[in-house]
Amino acid sequence: MRVTATDADDPVYGNSAKLVYSILEGQPYFSIDQSTAIIRVALAGMDREMREEYLVVIQAKDMGGHMGGLSGTTTVTVTLTDINDNPPKFAKGSYEFNIPEDLGIGKPGGRVKANDRDIGENAKSTYNIIGGDERDVFEIVSDAQTQEGILRLKKPLDFESKHFYNLTVVATNIRADSITGGPYMDQATIKIIIEDADEPPVFTKSNYLFDVHENAAINTVIGAVVAIDQDAPHSEVRYCIDRHTDLERQFNINVEDGKITLAKPLDRETDMWHNITVTATEVHNRQISRAIVAIKVLDINDNAPEFATEYEAFLCENGKPGQVIQTISAVDKDNPSQGHTFHYRLEVLNNPNFTIKNNLDNSISVLAKHNSFRRQKQETYLLPIVVSDDGEPPMSSTNTLTIRVCGCSREGIVQSCNVEAFVLPIGLSMGALIAILACIILLLVIVVLFVTLRRHKNEPLIIKDDEDVRENIIRYDDEGGGEEDTEAFDIATLQNPDGINGYLPRKDIKPDLHPNGVDVDEFINVRLHEADNDPTAPPYDSIQIYGYEGRGSIAGSLSSLETASSDSDQNYDYLREWGPRFRRLGELYSVGESDKET
Repeated sequence: MRVTATDADDPVYGNSAKLVYSILEGQPYFSIDQSTAIIRVALAGMDREMREEYLVVIQAKDMGGHMGGLSGTTTVTVTLTDINDNPPKFAKGSYEFNIPEDLGIGKPGGRVKANDRDIGENAKSTYNIIGGDERDVFEIVSDAQTQEGILRLKKPLDFESKHFYNLTVVATNIRADSITGGPYMDQATIKIIIEDADEPPVFTKSNYLFDVHENAAINTVIGAVVAIDQDAPHSEVRYCIDRHTDLERQFNINVEDGKITLAKPLDRETDMWHNITVTATEVHNRQISRAIVAIKVLDINDNAPEFATEYEAFLCENGKPGQVIQTISAVDKDNPSQGHTFHYRLEVLNNPNFTIKNNLDNSISVLAKHNSFRRQKQETYLLPIVVSDDGEPPMSSTNTLTIRVCGCSREGIVQSCNVEAFVLPIGLSMGALIAILACIILLLVIVVLFVTLRRHKNEPLIIKDDEDVRENIIRYDDEGGGEEDTEAFDIATLQNPDGINGYLPRKDIKPDLHPNGVDVDEFINVRLHEADNDPTAPPYDSIQIYGYEGRGSIAGSLSSLETASSDSDQNYDYLREWGPRFRRLGELYSVGESDKET
């Protein structure tokens, strides 16, 4: 670099402003030109790794550098930048790692590091395995943060097949060196010792495929699975079916030898494939492994062919003999390897009305034998047809074809298949006939209802019995509890339901006017009518006060409420003279008097 110093003296006045530059500190590494003040490297081969920073003190002196001149100094800091002049270097020439055989794929098994005295990009290195990994089991990658080489697994380890590996690893700078232009590198040896781990048993296959016929007997052996404990080849292994994959428990397995047997009958038409999972478990340490078993159900001829659909054929009355009535095909749930071949025949060989013709494509045509079909004679024909296959053993079924005789146009288009034209010669349709019948039924219902209502109206509302109920004296053994007995019966059930929604006040009041000259019968009837229509009236007797008991009665006054006499003063012998209706009452009161005297 170049430095510059200034002097405030007049440059034209002698040597007062003539400056000379020199180095006070920084030799022998740097030098400076006395006149131009350019600083240069004076010593080659400076090493940044040995010393990175230098402080160079520069002096500028006037008077041409002679005695008596004035001077000033400055300090220049010189920093050496890095170049790739150092190779990476492993700390050790060989490494040794112990790795368990059950280490997972991609998991680190060890770390190595090649140190580089350079910095930045010049210190970055990549790691590679150049020997000892013929099976391509390991890989080594660089850690961008720590510049370490991480040894990882690419494939599973197997202690039983190989116990150790000797790998040769090389570390290479990313940037080329500044001297030769080639990369710096260093290599080391890594010895990997595989440690034995307790592993689960291993199946000879990861997937098994077996087949069995659908008519196989129960306990038929379908196949066998085998699993081996590689840690101890002679150790015992137990087999089991994962029942989550065999919910219907269609199969069983022998726990000791792994033979799979049939537990329930199979049906290919229901399920052609069964996929189950079999587990193998070590007896000692309970390690478990799994394998998938696919079982294919093979077909046998156990289903009879049948019509492809429910056919309903139509036959024209004016058709010609030999006309095709219906083309029929069949289906079979079985699936033979050679394909289906169906054979058809009429159940009645010499059918007088119909015959069949083979179309040579597993279908037949039903033909009419004559043209004398008439709806009024027979409207429907049922034609049984036997369909069989050529399986082993052959299977057959009888299917019925329904043939309806119809009226057709000259072009053979079906117009009507009913016999109503012959039943209703007046030209009425079936719909009109149904409407007429419905009207007749409705009229009959109205007449019946009218007669029923008339009969109800003529019946008396009150059924009178020949015997007056008031003459019947009914005796009860238990007595009521008086006014305090509120639980004997529910009085609400005896009230008039018509008065529930409204309240009618009672009129148990003493009349103000004496009924002199008033019709007593009419007065009583009015009060009776009011009591009958009162919904709140209780079903027990209430006291009605009458000032007049009526005239012309041979019994006189019946009221005992206003008399001054007591029961003991009354003589009830006159009751016997009133007639047969009061005879029993007289006997009762007479008995009461005799008891008192006794």
